Amino acid sequence: MRSIRLALLALLIGVSESALAQMELKFGHVGEPGSLFDSSANEFAKRANAKLGDKARVVVFGSSQLGGDKEMLQKLKLGTLDFALPSTVMSSEADLFGLFEMPYLVKDRAHMARIEREIFWPKLEPAAEAKGLKILAVWENGYRHITNSKRPIVKPADLQGIKLRVPEGKWRLKMFQAYGANPSPMKLSEVFTALSTGVMDGEENPLTQIYSQKFQEVQSYLSLSGHVYTPAFLAVGLRRFNSLPADVRKILEDTAKETQAFVYAQAQKEDDELRGKFAASGMKVNQVDKDAFIAASKSIYEEYGQEVPGSTALIQQAISLGK
Repeated sequence: MRSIRLALLALLIGVSESALAQMELKFGHVGEPGSLFDSSANEFAKRANAKLGDKARVVVFGSSQLGGDKEMLQKLKLGTLDFALPSTVMSSEADLFGLFEMPYLVKDRAHMARIEREIFWPKLEPAAEAKGLKILAVWENGYRHITNSKRPIVKPADLQGIKLRVPEGKWRLKMFQAYGANPSPMKLSEVFTALSTGVMDGEENPLTQIYSQKFQEVQSYLSLSGHVYTPAFLAVGLRRFNSLPADVRKILEDTAKETQAFVYAQAQKEDDELRGKFAASGMKVNQVDKDAFIAASKSIYEEYGQEVPGSTALIQQAISLGK
C-alpha cells in the first residue's frame, strides 16, 4: 500500500512539474504570414521563450485564429487570452487613444518615439489600465495608404462614393466620411472577400498589411496617402497578467520593450521593399495631394477636441514634439 501511495505521489508531482513547464501563454493577432504583425509577434515569442526556459512558453496564433481585434481584447479582459496586438481598435476602448487616429499627426518614427515617451506612457497607458488592459510595449502597424478598384485617389474629392472598408474605430470612419467616401467598419479577416465580390471598392492599410493580405490581387490602385500612422500595442489583460509570477512578468515586459527596435527596423525595410513589389504586381501606384487631405482633416481634429476631455492639450503637445 505504501509503495502505491509513493507511486501516486510521484505521479502527482510529475504532473505538477509538467503543467508548470508547459504553461502556455497565447498570443493572438490579425496579421497574415509575412505581415509585420506576424514577424513582430514571432520575434517576441522567440526572445521571450529563450529567457523563460521551463517557466512558460509564448505561442503565437495569427490570421485572426482567435478572433478579431475587439474579440481578442475582450478575451484579454476575461483572462482567456494572454497577449493581443491591437492598433486602431484601441480608440474604441479608451478615448485618448484617438490621438493616433488624427490624420498626418505623426511625422516619422523619431517623432513617434518622442510622443511615446512624453505622452503615451504617462497619459495613454493609464487610460488603458482603467479599462482592464495593460500595454507592455508600443510596436508598429504603420503608415496607412488607400487602395481601390475604381480610380487613383489624388484628392479627397476622388473618394466620393467609394465604398471603403475601415477598421473598427469611430475616428477612421469619421475621417473618411469627411473626405467624401462611404466607409464601413469591417474585420480584417473579411476584407479580401468583400473586395473581391464588390461589397467594398477599397480599403486603407499599411503596405505590409495590404501585401500580406493579398489585396493587390483584387485592387487596381494604390494611392500613397500616408494619412495616419498607426502604432500597434502589445496588450495584456491586467488581472491575468498580474496573476503571473513576478519573474515571468519581468521577462515579458523587458522582452516586449526590447523587441520594439526589431519591429521598427523591419517596418522600415518592408516600406522600402513593398512599393516596388506593388508596382511589379500590376497595381497603379500614385502620390496624393497631402495638402488637400490635411485641409480636409480640420473637422476631425475639432470634433475629437470637443468630444474627448483633455485631447486638445495632447494634440498640441504631440504637434510641438514634431518641431
